[in-house]
Amino acid sequence: MKALDHLRTINHHKGQVMKNCFRVGMYKQGLLHDLSKYNPVEFFVGCKYYQGNRSPNAAEREAKGYSSAWLHHKGRNKHHFEYWIDVDMDRGYQIAGMQMPVKYVLEMFMDRIAASKTYLKENYTDKSPLEYYKRTRKVMVIHPKTRRQLEVLLVMLAKEGEEETFRYIREHIIKRKSWPKG
Repeated sequence: MKALDHLRTINHHKGQVMKNCFRVGMYKQGLLHDLSKYNPVEFFVGCKYYQGNRSPNAAEREAKGYSSAWLHHKGRNKHHFEYWIDVDMDRGYQIAGMQMPVKYVLEMFMDRIAASKTYLKENYTDKSPLEYYKRTRKVMVIHPKTRRQLEVLLVMLAKEGEEETFRYIREHIIKRKSWPKG
């Protein structure tokens, strides 16, 4: 039963990301989002640790001290800022977040909306992704520009809602194929 519930959760999340990506014209990313979740390395761990109200990766991490499914997932999905962590030679070989291409920042934003909707269900509001971000912000190893881009969208979503934020993405980011200045 957990396997079926986990599959439904993955499909719901993926469907939410796909719908939102399509709304702003990111068709390829909507279709390809999170395909690695169907890989046995991720899927079976997700079934084992499925709870329905949060990521199974968190439960695996609590049980084992790390999440093998997450390590697999973040290494294959460029919309996760963790994918972009590398050694910054300009900063004395420190671990740092590299700047993410705009299309992956946008997919990361859509992923956060979908995850919040999937796990919070009827308790979701347009403020939910920002509230989650604020709880985890301090531990994120992320490029400063990528952080600013994500924060602009999360704050806009919280203040102005999905329709206005998605319109902004379509008209000011997707259409110009770059992030607006400022």
